[in-house]
Amino acid sequence: MNVKNLRLINFRNYYNLNVEFNDNINIFMGKNAQGKTNLIEALYICSYGKSFRTTKDRELINFNKEQAYIGANTKLNNLEKFIEVKMERDKPKRIRINKSELKNYKELNTGLVSVLFCPDDLKMIKEGPLLRRNFLDASISQIKPVYSYNLIRYNKVLMQRNNLLKTCRIKKDLVNLIDVFDIQLSKLGTSIIIERDKFINELNILINPIHKNLTCDKESVELKYFSNIPRLIDKESIEKEYLKLLKSNLNRDIEYGTTEIGLHRDDLLMLINNKDVKIYGSQGQQRTLVLSIKLSVVEYIKKYFGVYPVVLLDDVFSELDEDRRKFLSNSFKNMQVFITVTDAVDLNAVNDLSKSVFIIEDGKVI
Repeated sequence: MNVKNLRLINFRNYYNLNVEFNDNINIFMGKNAQGKTNLIEALYICSYGKSFRTTKDRELINFNKEQAYIGANTKLNNLEKFIEVKMERDKPKRIRINKSELKNYKELNTGLVSVLFCPDDLKMIKEGPLLRRNFLDASISQIKPVYSYNLIRYNKVLMQRNNLLKTCRIKKDLVNLIDVFDIQLSKLGTSIIIERDKFINELNILINPIHKNLTCDKESVELKYFSNIPRLIDKESIEKEYLKLLKSNLNRDIEYGTTEIGLHRDDLLMLINNKDVKIYGSQGQQRTLVLSIKLSVVEYIKKYFGVYPVVLLDDVFSELDEDRRKFLSNSFKNMQVFITVTDAVDLNAVNDLSKSVFIIEDGKVI
């Protein structure tokens, strides 16, 4: 899987850019605030349909312009796709694949599969469970579009149930209507929980060899999935228990106006040598664990699709010591990687690989 070229018009600080890429290593080098991360962001948008830096599309448009455009030619095995993203101020963005317009960005599947690693990924460990759920959802959705579809439906039903709960405080005769939402939540929620559980089990198999190599065999890793819905022997049993828990918690839900039971409360516990890395892990351990998780996702996608995803590394090499840079680089031989750096010293680790270096200055490739 790779990106052949990228076209940007009025995107961030790029007025007009057309650049072709190396099938292996692509390095964006330059001082801070020159536009290196903007290129990574554009590639990420082609993959996920949204930015990893902002939720406001208008911030992606150059200050002096009303529209912005991203175009990328991608290739997965023998299947070529042309992905286009058009943004206008105060209008929803439009996404097309091979000239066919999508209804929304959530339909953007398998056009370009990528894995991003950036300094903000440490928040996945340090902050609340929402970021860890987002990691699970983004990773699984790229591989299984039906998961994304079920998640969208689940969140919609959850919002409707929560609105009804608030109404039931005043109009108690509406309580019976909640059963309809409970049945939908239990069915959709069970499917999502099963996929999350499978994904984490697969990741646990892949992550330990990677992490042991990164830590010279000193640390073992375990990822644990926490849900207030028990994982029972089969789907039907989980659905029944899910429904039972929703009903038993109904009075409390009405009191607080929100649904306390369900996968939207799930969390992912990360252990190094059986200790919670969020509480006991050093900054270095946390950074190495995130790197291990991301590399295990890369291997998971390879296992699923038969080819490696595109890897996006934003300002990561400067955060790693020489040994970890070397380990990373040895992993890159058979995949396309995009790396941002500020200093040529950081490139020693990729000396033996096929690469193109793009010098970025004030929104231009010079």
